[in-house]
Amino acid sequence: MAFTEKLLTVPPPIEVAGRRIKRYHVTADPAGIAPEVEKAAYAMLPKLLPEPDGTPPATFVVLHRGDDGAYLNAYSWAWDNVLHFRGASAGQPVLGCPDRDPTHFITPDLPWIGCVWELPPVLHERDAWVRHILTPEVPDIEAYLNDSLPDGTTGDRGCSRP
Repeated sequence: MAFTEKLLTVPPPIEVAGRRIKRYHVTADPAGIAPEVEKAAYAMLPKLLPEPDGTPPATFVVLHRGDDGAYLNAYSWAWDNVLHFRGASAGQPVLGCPDRDPTHFITPDLPWIGCVWELPPVLHERDAWVRHILTPEVPDIEAYLNDSLPDGTTGDRGCSRP
C-alpha cells in the first residue's frame, strides 16, 4: 500500500454550543474541502460535544475529506486533562453510512479515534493544552486557541523519520 501525505489547513476557531473550537482540515485536494461538505460536517458538530464539566470549554476538530468519504473528529477537553472523543462519518458504507453522499453525516459507534492523517493535530494539541492550560497558574484559553499547527502537510509535524 502506497502512502502519501495530505494537505493540512487551519481555519480560524469558531464557537459552537458554548465551546471554542479549533479547526484542522485534511484533504489531498489542493482546492480544500468543498463548502457543502464543510457546512454539513459543522452542522453535525453539536451532537459530538460533551456536556460542560468546569473544564475550559475547548475542542479541536479534524475534518478529513478522503477519496472514500468525509470524517469529522471532535476532540474535547474534559475533566481538566482528559480528551473526550466523538466522530461522524459521511459517504463511507463500511462505517455504516447509508450512501456515498459526503454531506450525509452519521455517528458510527466505533472505538476509532482517527487515521494516520488525522492524528498529527492530536500530538500538537496535547502539548498546547499542557503549555497554556495545565502549566500556568492561571489558564490562558486565548493562548491555547491561538496555538495551532501551521498550514502544510500532515507529515510536517515533527514526526520521527528514518
